[in-house]
Amino acid sequence: MRNAYAIILAGGYGTRFWPASRRARPKQFLPLTGKESLLQQTYRRVARLFPPSRIYVVGNAEHARLLRQQLPRLPRRNLLLEPVGRNTTAAIALAVAHLRAARRRGEEDALLAVFPADHAIRNPAKFRRVVRGALAAAAVAEDAMVVLGIPPTAPHTGYGYIERGRSLRRVSGQSAYAARRFTEKPDARTAARYLRTGRFYWNSGMFFWRLSVFTALLRRHLPRTYGAAEELLRSIGRRGYAARVERAYRKLPNISVDYALAEPAAAAGKVRVIPAEMGWSDLGSWSALADWLGPKAGAAHFSLDARGNFVHAPGPPKADALPRRASLGLAPRAHKFTAALGAENLIVVETPDALLLCRRDRAQDVGKVVDYLRRKRLHRWL
Repeated sequence: MRNAYAIILAGGYGTRFWPASRRARPKQFLPLTGKESLLQQTYRRVARLFPPSRIYVVGNAEHARLLRQQLPRLPRRNLLLEPVGRNTTAAIALAVAHLRAARRRGEEDALLAVFPADHAIRNPAKFRRVVRGALAAAAVAEDAMVVLGIPPTAPHTGYGYIERGRSLRRVSGQSAYAARRFTEKPDARTAARYLRTGRFYWNSGMFFWRLSVFTALLRRHLPRTYGAAEELLRSIGRRGYAARVERAYRKLPNISVDYALAEPAAAAGKVRVIPAEMGWSDLGSWSALADWLGPKAGAAHFSLDARGNFVHAPGPPKADALPRRASLGLAPRAHKFTAALGAENLIVVETPDALLLCRRDRAQDVGKVVDYLRRKRLHRWL
């Protein structure tokens, strides 16, 4: 761990959490599961494993103020701002360039751990154990990367999947397997088949490499991004750096690390998957949040012949506000009195200027509302 660094990916706009998640304050900055935002919870978990000097956070430049407000203990030089979003590969490459610039000449190969900023984990102690095991596996893997795989509990169509191959030697008490392939979000029938085989895991989006392995994969599979990162490395700390980042980013491909590096690496037998049972959710939609919070959270205050509904309708604080247990775990605010009559499996989310009504099984489609608003240039609701 003395030679390990963490990269927290805090970009993205959380469109499937519209209308609560907006461009000015996306999902990762919201207190969806408690008093702290998802970003703050992620930083707190990671900081139990890495000192602040070895944690890098990559986010969008338009959220710079929010990032600094929510992460006051992060060294200012370790907060890296992207001028435009270019997905996770570019974000990791930017962090790696700064990490390399900060390391002393002649230091041994570093270990890298990548964490999305908007996930939830129920068992932090298990999280810490499995991360230590994944770093140990990455340290001894020959030219290979390591990913945490979540044992699936349902045929979920909103997650990517990893198929495991042969069993490998245990590292630090952790089981490990060769990854045969990554597959993106399957249809319901395919997801059910994956679940029956017992060979598939949900892709957690948490990756681990030696620094040299990451740069080699980037150079081979995404040379344009590799070249831009090398150019930025030479200009870090020098005059004109911000302008160079701006120019470089606008030319980079918009591609996730899963597509760009993990899939071809798995095809070449260069990915290890470690099963990670730690109470994980990527909180990818309102329906996922409802599942995470449980059936009592988000229930209407009065229900008659109604079931399976999730209601988020915050109101202004009042002296006679409802008890805090009615706050759905979203924020310590009172909520409007809500009543549900004969309604089933609905998501209802109200903000001061918007209202979402959605069947729970269509929660993955909420992002299409944001697409519509963009096309119509209805920016006041974005």
